[in-house]
Amino acid sequence: MDFNLTLTTLIAGGLLLLSFLKLSNAVQVNKKANKYFGVFVFLWASFWLDEMILPEEYNPYSPAILALRFIQFLVPLTFFLSVQFYTKPDFHYSFKDLRLLILPLIFLLLLFSNRYIPEDLFKVIYISLILSNSLFYTLLSYIKIKRHQRNIELFSSDTSSIDLRWLKYIIYSFIASAMIIIFYNILSKADGLNVYINLCFLIIVYLVAFYSMRQQEIYPKGLNFEETIGDGHLADRGNNLERIKRLDVTELNKLKEDLLKLMEDELPYLDSELNLFKLSDKLGISSHQLSYVLNEGFGENFFNFVNKYRVEKAKELLTNPTYDHLNMVAIGYDAGFNSKTAFNTTFKKMTSLTPTEYKNIGSKQ
Repeated sequence: MDFNLTLTTLIAGGLLLLSFLKLSNAVQVNKKANKYFGVFVFLWASFWLDEMILPEEYNPYSPAILALRFIQFLVPLTFFLSVQFYTKPDFHYSFKDLRLLILPLIFLLLLFSNRYIPEDLFKVIYISLILSNSLFYTLLSYIKIKRHQRNIELFSSDTSSIDLRWLKYIIYSFIASAMIIIFYNILSKADGLNVYINLCFLIIVYLVAFYSMRQQEIYPKGLNFEETIGDGHLADRGNNLERIKRLDVTELNKLKEDLLKLMEDELPYLDSELNLFKLSDKLGISSHQLSYVLNEGFGENFFNFVNKYRVEKAKELLTNPTYDHLNMVAIGYDAGFNSKTAFNTTFKKMTSLTPTEYKNIGSKQ
């Protein structure tokens, strides 16, 4: 069997299997997002399935081929919709979302008009629409993921497992593949290049499968997305949403004192799974009130507030000779971090030093 055909088969098979697992929601988390991601992966597989199924010579303007090209045109849109539901699980469509269909409808109109447009002009419009569609939804998806990575710091003290960075890797692969395909069409040795492209995609597909199946539930139960996330802080969001009572200065200062005392006495930050709801329960107030106290009283989000305590605890452990027998992983766990990566990343973000560098400096003083 031809090696390139083997690679094509492995890619298509991997994508179809991943699509089945996502559509069936095998991991029982992020239900809506997984279903859209499953559709995206299924449509993505069509790029390799047509290499396996279509004969070497076929009519590119036959109804079946045009239908296939339209389905493939929807790949960036379905990817964006999966990102939409990963980052906002309670998202509901509205009338304005019909604008998402503008580019697909234009593309469909182009396909039906192919017999009436000169071939050279058709190719230019065809390629321009595909590139603009891919670029638009890729950029939109990237912006949503970046915003999501800021939003989750409002309620979670550890974001490493819910920051959706693996979706960013898919975006990077889209951009890289677009550049490769452009060069692929320019270079003369097309057959040899095609093998390397498929080899790269095989690696990408299986990495996507690995990380997507590991994705945990992103938002904890009980989270009111609009009130907790919203524009990044607690605010009055209109008559159709619950109005959160703002605290006066006396109440705010009292809750600040209670929160600081709780952090010092009970050390809740040592719980690696601490979130906004757990901490608000310990304090005896609602999560919305706690969010308000953190934003208005301390000028910080939940992630930074909690992890400052963890970093200070880690500093204490790193510079205390009593704990010299502990390695960095153990110190991170003892300080409340749930992984070495989270420990190193957060510690360096807040101190500009890695834990090892901090320990070495402290040992010389």
